[in-house]
Amino acid sequence: MDSHFLGLTAIVTLGYQLTFFIITALFRFDKVTDFAGGTNFIILAILTLVLKGSWHFRQVVLSLFVVIWGLRLGLFLLMRILQWGEDRRFDDKRDNLGKLAIFWILQAIWVWTVSLPVTVVNASDKQPSVHAQDIIGWIMWIIGILVEITADQQKLVFKNSPENRGKWCSVGLWKYSRHPNYFGEILLWWGVFLASTPVLEGAEWLVVFGPVLITLLLLFVSGIPLLEASGDKKFGNVAAYRSYKRKTSPLILLPPGLYGSLPQWFKTILLFEFPLYSRNLPQEELSWNRQNQQGSSRTDPKMS
Repeated sequence: MDSHFLGLTAIVTLGYQLTFFIITALFRFDKVTDFAGGTNFIILAILTLVLKGSWHFRQVVLSLFVVIWGLRLGLFLLMRILQWGEDRRFDDKRDNLGKLAIFWILQAIWVWTVSLPVTVVNASDKQPSVHAQDIIGWIMWIIGILVEITADQQKLVFKNSPENRGKWCSVGLWKYSRHPNYFGEILLWWGVFLASTPVLEGAEWLVVFGPVLITLLLLFVSGIPLLEASGDKKFGNVAAYRSYKRKTSPLILLPPGLYGSLPQWFKTILLFEFPLYSRNLPQEELSWNRQNQQGSSRTDPKMS
């Protein structure tokens, strides 16, 4: 009936998120949100691995990857929110049950969808020997998790330093990307998907919606756009901040000198420097960006 565990994992995810939704709604306690998300991934990975009982090397490795990622991120975000206080994402939701419910429903969809590659691998009867896709995917995951951990820790140390209050983080990996933690996050989930491909057949390839969803969310919804808007409102009138934005890649780790010299069209098409990331800058800065883009188009031989 449910050979891929899709129905089971959907029911478990909805039940788990519903439990935390009730806690949040009744006690107005929203500090467990990210913990609920991260641990839900762990539950699905372990549950499907144990229920299938094949214990194939690929299944174990990918499940272990999810457990490590979920524990690390869930505990990190829980400790951070306990230290910082209230989660500002819920400022407009604590007294609005409808908005709160929508948030938890979307989180359930996020968990279930992004977990799809591991869920299908753990449910599969087809387990070929290790392929090149496995190794490349594992390498991508390792690089991604290391980048994410390093970036999170660097920013935490930066923000906890009193001398950095009122400043934006531009140290360590943040010198090469405005959002290196999101780069790591996207990279590791695409690595999980790639490592799942040797077992995929037919409609099972639809599990690609897992990494696609996390990529779209971070690029266009709850990740980069929100943080860019917040940063622009706080520091948009600071010349050094505007220079940092112009010279620093929004996602992919690149040397500032290289990124700053690239034409705007190249940044937009290949490096995710979308206009919505600068819509909250002062109008004079937006005008400067448009002039810079036109200048790049005129001087770049590829545009003529």
